[in-house]
Amino acid sequence: MDVFEAIEKRHSYRGPFKDVPVPREDLERIVQAALRAPSGYNAQTTSFVIVDDPALLAALSAMNPESVALRTAKAVIVCCMDKPEPDSERIFFGPENYGAAVENAWLAATALGYATVWIDGWLRREGRAQAVGRLLGVPENVEVRVLLPIGVPAEPGRQREKRPFHERAWWNRYGG
Repeated sequence: MDVFEAIEKRHSYRGPFKDVPVPREDLERIVQAALRAPSGYNAQTTSFVIVDDPALLAALSAMNPESVALRTAKAVIVCCMDKPEPDSERIFFGPENYGAAVENAWLAATALGYATVWIDGWLRREGRAQAVGRLLGVPENVEVRVLLPIGVPAEPGRQREKRPFHERAWWNRYGG
């Protein structure tokens, strides 16, 4: 699948996954694609924990039992971001860095025939990101930012309708 087809097919999949394992080779390819994303100052502030251990997957699912995707995922890619250095004079691009990396991972997963959903907002409440970090041994100077449950989708999915080009993009001047 070429990159344009992966972009067209990429969608947020919140449904159940089939009981089919995701080979580590595929997970490594997905994360390698994420690691190739651009990074401000080439600081490479994004890192990943690839979870495929059934006990850890069950523990993650227990933290968010409402998520069908998390409950049935055969793997979860946990995206982490280095915390900014205090008193640094450099602009910190951590969120932009992990955003680009997660999108690369998502496109790679799509290209390989898998589905995922970007779980972020749930992590931002009630100390959940910190709890996930403790479970996975993430150091204190690193934050858990995104969970990507990965698997073979049990149901068809499709990208939601996007507004047309002419409503969101213009040549030379905003609004045309």
